[in-house]
Amino acid sequence: MQYRCALTIAGSDSVGGAGIQADIKTMSALGVYAASAITAVTVQNTQGVYGIEAIRPEIVGGQISAVMDDIHPRAVKIGMVNDAETIHAIAETLGKYKGVSVIIDPVMVSTSGCRLMQEDALQVFRTELMPLASLLTPNVPEAEILSGIKIETVDDMDRAAGKICNEAGCAVLVKGGHLDGNTKTDILYADGQRVETYEALTVETRNTHGTGCTLSSAITAHLALGHTMADAIRLAKNYLYKALEAGKDVEIGRGHGPVNHFFDPHPYYTKLNKQY
Repeated sequence: MQYRCALTIAGSDSVGGAGIQADIKTMSALGVYAASAITAVTVQNTQGVYGIEAIRPEIVGGQISAVMDDIHPRAVKIGMVNDAETIHAIAETLGKYKGVSVIIDPVMVSTSGCRLMQEDALQVFRTELMPLASLLTPNVPEAEILSGIKIETVDDMDRAAGKICNEAGCAVLVKGGHLDGNTKTDILYADGQRVETYEALTVETRNTHGTGCTLSSAITAHLALGHTMADAIRLAKNYLYKALEAGKDVEIGRGHGPVNHFFDPHPYYTKLNKQY
């Protein structure tokens, strides 16, 4: 059986709710075979990030090449990249492969507020990695860093999304989960103009660890399955909403617990499992 494949390039989360672990869970639940290239090993749990050990850049690049040359993923998600050398290695390696959707979740700040990208890496991120992107998915703090605009309202989000889109030359989805209110609004810009506004009711839960990773990897999975960008985002947001709802009463850890990625595993994934 021919299977749709995706690659996630991100850091490992020792508590399993974000990063590589969240990406693999999400892609698998949505019926996509998930390969990975690990950029860093983190020491973290639901309460915070306590240490980061970067993987050597040549090993990161080697992981990417090994996957791309063999299973030919249709879509690639890039999450946490901690340092300039690793960003350069990712950009140099991925730049060799054409016709692949590249979703970049610019993980700069963790849910618990810890800075995850080194200061000197931001310029390399802008000049080398962002030009490869099909879509950027910053949350409010990350959109503030990328745009230089203080975001306190949906109108601020709109201005920031437009500015990032124009500067990056790719589609941008600014996520409004950090703003207060009974609804959460995400804004999609492409080709310098607003394309779509996505709204969802706020899920009252402390279990939000890895929500950004989950959304970006769900978008990546749906692109690998052949959906358009707008549809992939809509389907991914629906998946995340249900995962948040299903996980809001689950007690894992003493801080921000994970969402429930496997609230309804995709039948294709179940079928694949039966073959092994």
